[in-house]
Amino acid sequence: MNSPMLKILIALLLFTLSFQAYGQFEEWCIADEQTPDEELQRAMDWACEKGGADCSKIKVNQPCYLPNTLKDHASYAFNNYYQRFKHKGASCYFNAAAITTDLDPSHGSCKYELFP
Repeated sequence: MNSPMLKILIALLLFTLSFQAYGQFEEWCIADEQTPDEELQRAMDWACEKGGADCSKIKVNQPCYLPNTLKDHASYAFNNYYQRFKHKGASCYFNAAAITTDLDPSHGSCKYELFP
């Protein structure tokens, strides 16, 4: 390989690696749409009660109450738990009720938090 081509390939490689390093940490945990409601409810109850997630924003008259669906409330609870405790080894599993996404699920006045 000639020298200019090698320099271009190295530059592209470095650019790609630096882009991935900055973007890969923006990850949210949301409810899996295929999970039955009973399982979502059970997992959300655990996250909000025993798990340590702050679910106060999905209460009535709070910014994340609407839309008032189990999937949306569970997504908020799962993400709050995941963001708070991922640095301590927590996962976004919730007995297969949740998945990770790189698309920000925030909507309206409900902002899904990203913790470092």
